[in-house]
Amino acid sequence: MRRPGDDEMDADRALTGLLTGRLKPGLYQWRAPATAAAGWWERAAEEGWRSFDLDAGSVHDKEGFLRLCARVFDFPEYYGENWDALEDCLTDLSWAPARRGHLVVFRGWDGLAEADQASFRTALDVFAEAVESWRDTGTPMAVLLPTAGVEVAGIPRLG
Repeated sequence: MRRPGDDEMDADRALTGLLTGRLKPGLYQWRAPATAAAGWWERAAEEGWRSFDLDAGSVHDKEGFLRLCARVFDFPEYYGENWDALEDCLTDLSWAPARRGHLVVFRGWDGLAEADQASFRTALDVFAEAVESWRDTGTPMAVLLPTAGVEVAGIPRLG
């Protein structure tokens, strides 16, 4: 029987496992209650991860998502605001060095998923490609989609 607080402990344990290298970096759903999710960027920084808070709560289309990515990741001026340019920049990140890894928390993704399913799925594909390209490096990438009751088909859960 699950007790109150079990979800928070599981989400916290999963994040710790990812940041310390016990869990393999990847593209994951992260079932994290608000209290467990609070302070994730500080924990990532303490472990040497460069974090990016991709809050897409007000984004409902491809163009808005690509502009948001340019701001959040501080892409160079040559970024072309298209899917290929997004993938190119996410697999480079030379302007955003990290000691142990790159952590992207893709919050508010459900608005884009509802309004523009095709763009949402393409964004997930681009993130999956970026995660794969960083996998065997000294600074892997992980992308987390916080979930609160709504889940994404085909994306594994963290933990």
